[in-house]
Amino acid sequence: MSRLHPVQVIAVTGGKGGVGKSNVSINLAMALSEMGRRVVVLDADLGLANIDVLLGITASRNIGDVLSGECSLREVMVDGPGSIKIVPASSGTQHLTHLSPLEHAGLINAFSEISDDLDVLIIDTAAGISEQVLSFARAAQEILMVVCDEPTSITDCYAVIKLLNKNHDLFRFRVLANMVRSNDEGRNLFNKLSKVTERFLEVALQYEGSIPFDETVRKAVQRQRPVYEAYPRSKASLAFRQLAQRVDNWPLPTGPRGNLEFFVERLVQH
Repeated sequence: MSRLHPVQVIAVTGGKGGVGKSNVSINLAMALSEMGRRVVVLDADLGLANIDVLLGITASRNIGDVLSGECSLREVMVDGPGSIKIVPASSGTQHLTHLSPLEHAGLINAFSEISDDLDVLIIDTAAGISEQVLSFARAAQEILMVVCDEPTSITDCYAVIKLLNKNHDLFRFRVLANMVRSNDEGRNLFNKLSKVTERFLEVALQYEGSIPFDETVRKAVQRQRPVYEAYPRSKASLAFRQLAQRVDNWPLPTGPRGNLEFFVERLVQH
């Protein structure tokens, strides 16, 4: 048997911009890190970097330098808040928004060099339903759909699920309701999405709870700090802590699914 530990890979997506994917990615990473997990966040909005801006980090190199062969992935990683590591994207680089399948495969394979140094990889995808977003979602073992209480958010979330299900045979999706006024609102939001998917698709949606609307999140963004660090006792931080505990109990992958995946060599049992 292989003694290599599998790495948990989570794609945070949702279709619509403005639903708080990056905030979810960073604060979930912080909460998991506090639990002792070694976490890396990949800013997968390759042409419009925003994780480094959210965190006030200045990165001298980015993912574009890895793709061009100028440096290794390890050289690109920067220290984030807490103990998390960030793989920064590039800003205003058109080419990176249209990676060829070969380049995309090269990027995913590049992560194998750091597989001994992490337990969880969180992929903060770009907004929309581009091929790049879908490719990153397919390469993860878990897909966390972030949805908020707006008709366009529900529609876009459904569109991503439909594409991944119909075109790529993915059927399990986890759903997080973000910026909700109450637990009931979060549950109702999930039920709305669930009703549509049950009618038209053969997928399994799993509700992972909600993050409340919290003014401290906006304040933390203005300070370029994660709410989990800036306001650890806030309602949002408490919800992220609960989310991290659930995430930590998700089953780890036991074998490859047959498409291009992160750390696939760790999924092949010897």
